[in-house]
Amino acid sequence: MVTKAKIDDFLSRRTLAIVGVSRVGNKFGNSAYKELVEKGYTVYIVHPNGEVIEGAQSYKSLGVLPEQVGGVVVVVPPGQAEKVVKEAHALGIRRIWLQPGAESTEIIEYGERNGMNVVTGMCILMFAEPQKFFHKPHKWVMKLLGRLPK
Repeated sequence: MVTKAKIDDFLSRRTLAIVGVSRVGNKFGNSAYKELVEKGYTVYIVHPNGEVIEGAQSYKSLGVLPEQVGGVVVVVPPGQAEKVVKEAHALGIRRIWLQPGAESTEIIEYGERNGMNVVTGMCILMFAEPQKFFHKPHKWVMKLLGRLPK
């Protein structure tokens, strides 16, 4: 179950990795990467080609990042996300944010069974401060409907 404490714990880590930034540049992963950097996070892009994306060097896997990250934002389909979560676990990375569309019951259960802080079903940009205009009303509506984690 996602709680406010899990979200706050994840967002308190200022060095993150993101898996799912596209070379094309018009996908959600790209927007999330740029916005998290704007918010002051150090964010490493993980991409299987290890090339420059969004003006930053990407890394072929979590295991070759230049420093330990506090969490991983996952913006890939569930089949790929499962590999990412298992690699993170093997490396001792305990915080995973599965963007909507990346999650599956198996991945969530794997993470929880292995003591990982798994945030799912929520957009990271709705919680990372400061929020942009679009995310403020979205979060307000979720609160009004009683759908925000407590």
